[in-house]
Amino acid sequence: MFGKNKVEETNAALRVMNQFGQGTIITGDVSTEGDVRIDGRVTGNVTSKSKVVIGTTGVIEGNILCQNGYIDGRVNGNIEVSELLILSATANITGDLKLQKFVVQEGAKFNGKCSMGSAVMAKPLEQRAPEATQQ
Repeated sequence: MFGKNKVEETNAALRVMNQFGQGTIITGDVSTEGDVRIDGRVTGNVTSKSKVVIGTTGVIEGNILCQNGYIDGRVNGNIEVSELLILSATANITGDLKLQKFVVQEGAKFNGKCSMGSAVMAKPLEQRAPEATQQ
């Protein structure tokens, strides 16, 4: 009666916002159930069952796998998004994209292949793993 049920615990985990500020350097993979905002540097893969935001000072040297993404910074790796990816005017992407929906603002830089549509997302997010980091 007074305890949380499994659904409430899961929903609470998905509402968690993780933030890595400018000047933070992470070497290794980042994995979270909730949202993550990165304004620092990550050398490794970033996986979230929710939203990944890369700020203007954010740099990812690895792949990103998430439900939704918003990129202001730089990514050198592949990005796989099960719902919506937004590239702002300051985004700089080198790598392939697999996604459902895509918004690109004028000025964004993207160098790679793009695959869109439901056929791209054959497996549920929790069953997929990002491909090996690009060289």
